[in-house]
Amino acid sequence: MTRKMLALALVTAAVLIPLAGRAAAPLQLKSVNVDFPQSDRMFAGQGADALNNNCLACHSAGMVLNQPALTKAVWQAEVNKMIQIYKAPIAAADAAAIVDYLARTKGSGS
Repeated sequence: MTRKMLALALVTAAVLIPLAGRAAAPLQLKSVNVDFPQSDRMFAGQGADALNNNCLACHSAGMVLNQPALTKAVWQAEVNKMIQIYKAPIAAADAAAIVDYLARTKGSGS
């Protein structure tokens, strides 16, 4: 046996012997509960049509309404990101209505 083969055998044994002493833990399956957003929930109030017709294609109303309160400028930037980066097909008039709605309902006032 050459030195390389002996070294390889020793390294392999050093790795495999500790593993051989361990018994494999049995696989355990567990049930989980997952709460999904309500898919039938819609935005309500003045200007809600713009959100219902555009935002609900990708987002649940609950997801949007659980965002932190942001300034109108930040909401504008978020809507712009959806249009420019994510290619959301939102008309300019709808974008303005969406920003107004979000600033009114989830605005920080600053």
